[in-house]
Amino acid sequence: QVQLVESGGGLVQAGGSLRLSCAASGRTFSSYGMGWFRQAPGKEREFVSAISRSGLRTSYADSVKGRFTISRDNAKNTMYLQMNNLKPEDTAVYYCAADKTTIILRAPGGYDYWGQGTQVTVSS
Repeated sequence: QVQLVESGGGLVQAGGSLRLSCAASGRTFSSYGMGWFRQAPGKEREFVSAISRSGLRTSYADSVKGRFTISRDNAKNTMYLQMNNLKPEDTAVYYCAADKTTIILRAPGGYDYWGQGTQVTVSS
């Protein structure tokens, strides 16, 4: 089992940057494929990005490709999401998720463990 805690959210102007972190408990972080999802008010939770156990494989939603970068540091049990050129439509609660999978998962239902979320608000 793994516990996840997100941090790094906040209020930023359009065009600005934020870096989200997801800290995981336990000593088996490298056994988990990880993902970032977001949910805006009144909308379904949507895929943002995912990264494989080793960090060698990544996947991005088309809406964030070229602006967001996912990474992980298995020695620090932490995953990151660098978000650049933020847009008002990026405003949402961002969640990190983990699953003992060897493949990149884009569906939220594929993940067993979730953090509590961190709010990202982008003003125009």
